[in-house]
Amino acid sequence: MNTPSLPSFDHQPRPYTGPSKEEVAAMRRAHVNPAIFTYYSKPLMIVEGRMQYLYDETGRRYLDGFGGIVTVSVGHCHPKVVAAANLQNETIQHTTTIYLNPNIAEYARDLAARMPGDLKVCYFTNSGSEANDLAILMARLHTGNFDMVALRNGYHGGSMQTMGLTSHHTWKFNVPHSFGVHHALFPDRYRGPYGYDDRDAGAKYGDDVGSLIEYATPGRIAAFIAESVQGVGGAVVFPDGYLERAYGHARAAGAVCIADEVQAGFGRMGSHYWGFETQGVLPDIVTMAKGIGNGVPLAAVVTTPEIAKSLASRIHFNTFGGNPVCCAQGRAVLQVIDEEGIQANAAAIGAKLIDGFHALAAKHDVIGDVRGRGLMLGIELVKDRANKQPAKDECMQVFETCRELGLLIGKGGLYGNTLRIKPPMCLTAADADFMLEVLDEAFRRL
Repeated sequence: MNTPSLPSFDHQPRPYTGPSKEEVAAMRRAHVNPAIFTYYSKPLMIVEGRMQYLYDETGRRYLDGFGGIVTVSVGHCHPKVVAAANLQNETIQHTTTIYLNPNIAEYARDLAARMPGDLKVCYFTNSGSEANDLAILMARLHTGNFDMVALRNGYHGGSMQTMGLTSHHTWKFNVPHSFGVHHALFPDRYRGPYGYDDRDAGAKYGDDVGSLIEYATPGRIAAFIAESVQGVGGAVVFPDGYLERAYGHARAAGAVCIADEVQAGFGRMGSHYWGFETQGVLPDIVTMAKGIGNGVPLAAVVTTPEIAKSLASRIHFNTFGGNPVCCAQGRAVLQVIDEEGIQANAAAIGAKLIDGFHALAAKHDVIGDVRGRGLMLGIELVKDRANKQPAKDECMQVFETCRELGLLIGKGGLYGNTLRIKPPMCLTAADADFMLEVLDEAFRRL
């Protein structure tokens, strides 16, 4: 039996002296909403993190291959990010936007500087769901239209409005929602009607947006929204030309186009800073969260000055949006991405992993599809490559074995059969080798 070894790492975790894992689990059962779930058959307790590694209460180290659900972008407790937050915590923790404070202004300036075109106005919120909620409001106010077009297999949040945009039954409660929301065919080249060998797949999938607008809406819509790479849906990458064609149909119907960069943004694509840039399009509104703050509750909506004016027709306020501590940490993240070559590292290590995953697919028939960009990757497992029957149980077994061997990853897709690999972007080549060894062993054990 092969037992891969983690790369050496110069960090000694602090001795843990808090309540036991069993006591924590009991407190959660008694006092935390039961909708909050845990990974693994035996829940894991994480008490410390440093860069790409996590530590449990016993001091055991794990390679974090999921980045706190694609949220830790530059590394757990990155020293520059921690220092910025600590200094601000010692200065002033909260002001709200009714007063001037340099943090929100400087951060908005620096974030806008990284956006193309006329995307220069920022509105800060606390989560991706809030950001997408606000984007819906902006789109409807600006266009005067109501209907929205989103994609099947997409995920945009868990609030009442964003649950309507989301298109997985597993994330939708049986309550009234989805008013005015229509879901287009998602451009899945693995399971969809237009596959990897169809050079016109992007245009064909994009034309479904036009058809949907013609048949299911009044012919005028407020917005088309899509994740730049579908995250929860299993790292689905759109075929070339898809967003250009879809945006064309949407704008012809009076819509603005919204790019959900909650998981794909901030250099994670490797080749580009923003996921929508891989499709050669310029959206009208961009939503972002997760990696924007490296773990702090922070999100943003960035749009044009013209669209932003629509929100000024009434009072609109977010108590914690633009909080000085969050802005200080978000600004430090931008600086670290630039100073430490984070985007280039995502490109290099992501390419190494993609090559490694394809090599694993040549050895293990359970791997049906390998996909992704940069460090936003997915491996879809199937029982049979011919009929593509989802291998949910096998996925769970690989998932558990990886944890046993010291690698933490995610899982997703509608059928729960896709391994999601989206680590902190400070991952090294040695970490990638370890990940590939662990996955190889986990597949072998099937």
